[in-house]
Amino acid sequence: MTIKRMDNILIVVDDLEAVKAFFIELGLTLEGQTTVEGPCVGLLIGLADVRCTIAMLRTPDGQGIELDKFHTPDAVRFGPVEAPVNTLGLRRIMFAVEGIDTVVARMQAHGAELIGQMHYETSYRLAYIRGPEGLIVGLAEQLG
Repeated sequence: MTIKRMDNILIVVDDLEAVKAFFIELGLTLEGQTTVEGPCVGLLIGLADVRCTIAMLRTPDGQGIELDKFHTPDAVRFGPVEAPVNTLGLRRIMFAVEGIDTVVARMQAHGAELIGQMHYETSYRLAYIRGPEGLIVGLAEQLG
């Protein structure tokens, strides 16, 4: 048996509306939002007394980002909000973009912080931005 595709990644958030707005501004589409709760959900994720609001977003090519806001049990913060890129674990999401300068400026106007940017030889321009709740998003524009 082989993997067919990556369906989505999960990001647990405290401020669902702020993070959702950040990704929508970046260009993702809100596919839907709902609240889930009960023993079946708890059995799936290994927690008791679960109540969680879920927002599903999609990139233009269909990749998914699931944002979860836990109402019960409370979410657990592990480490500082603005952990550096070399912190163990999932540290960033990278998106291919067109017009990287425009995208960075638009996201900064909506509160994103520019971490850094560079040219990778003659093939890519890259930028890292930090969004709500310390989320790091990489942007890559292919050159030529």
